[in-house]
Amino acid sequence: MINSFIDNMGYNPIELGKTIEKIILKEDHGIWLRKYYRFRGGKWYGGIATADCIGCNLRCKFCWAWRQRDYPERFGNFYSPEQVASKLIRIANEKSYKNIRISGGEPTLGFEHLIQVLENLKNYDMTFILETNGIYFGYYNELSPELSNFENVHVRVSIKGCTPEDFHSITGAKKEFFQVQINALKNLIDSNVRAHPAVMESFSEEESCKDLREKLGDIDSSLYENYEEEFVFLYPHVVEILRKNKIWPRKAFYPNNIPEKYI
Repeated sequence: MINSFIDNMGYNPIELGKTIEKIILKEDHGIWLRKYYRFRGGKWYGGIATADCIGCNLRCKFCWAWRQRDYPERFGNFYSPEQVASKLIRIANEKSYKNIRISGGEPTLGFEHLIQVLENLKNYDMTFILETNGIYFGYYNELSPELSNFENVHVRVSIKGCTPEDFHSITGAKKEFFQVQINALKNLIDSNVRAHPAVMESFSEEESCKDLREKLGDIDSSLYENYEEEFVFLYPHVVEILRKNKIWPRKAFYPNNIPEKYI
């Protein structure tokens, strides 16, 4: 059923997202439960507690969580927003972290669940880093203002490639949704939500990435100043999917050789 959305012309991430949401979400008396497959600590951002969610509306050909992404019905269990928040806080307290996040899949699928998680976290002195592909924020203009109610949220919009052609090549999605990711940053900035772009440059030409950075700076100078380069990390399971998709990055790093600035 999920693969029926994908063809050579590209798929619509909004339609795919709606299909995935039917698998990964469950409503119980106004509380939205979502599937997660792991809760963990990690070295990123100087130390962060992470909840790895199931489900994404993109099909990136370099995704490190591709097994859970492609078979959402097989992995994970349903957790309430309160359970997710509790697990994140426990890990953060045990490790003395000041950062928490939802990763693995796309956190904005099941937006009601995300908001309920944030409600459970708003009284804690921690930064919630929302890692997103931005598709929902760029397509649904009404979502960004909802985040402005949470002062502890910072949004990291992971832009896939530096041109519409790059975007289609590495995600398989329709080219026009590249601009939707750009629109996400504008919507977030306009809603006074802290946000910055993290651009996957591994498959793009350097000049294209420079042009994109200038374009983002035209939206807001902070997007130019806080532009983050993102590259593929060649874990064994990532190498597996790259070979499966017959694609290889122009620039990437093996896990034992990741520069400190990308951690």
